[in-house]
Amino acid sequence: MIQQIYPSPAHNYSYELNKDFQFASAHYVPDERAGKCMNVHGHTYFANVTIAGDLLDETGFLINFQKIKQLIHDRFDHSLLNEDGLFSDENAEDYPTTEVVARKVAEIIQEHLDTLSNKPVCLQVFLRETPTSYVIYRPKRGNS
Repeated sequence: MIQQIYPSPAHNYSYELNKDFQFASAHYVPDERAGKCMNVHGHTYFANVTIAGDLLDETGFLINFQKIKQLIHDRFDHSLLNEDGLFSDENAEDYPTTEVVARKVAEIIQEHLDTLSNKPVCLQVFLRETPTSYVIYRPKRGNS
């Protein structure tokens, strides 16, 4: 993993967990305005997920680090993202751009977190597509 200092989202939770991992995936952006990105190509994505909460579970975890990697790495590593049901060639909000992939990662993780009794939240997904390009996605939480 490359050394990286990630921007930290502001919050008032007692615990903040960060998990780094990587996955290698191919994709294409199905729009002629995407230029060369219309062609199938691949990246080794470097991800950092920030999860926070006030309560630990019965094992003393906010969430087990292994579960985060399992939810994302095991799903996306060595895949063509466009073939995953989360993405669509019909709607730009669902094209597998780095922005959308970061949002989908947050949604996958939050869906799992919502099943946990201690109710942690995914605050941020940092997704690096290349050594010089990355996206940060921070889900909006309303006034809570």
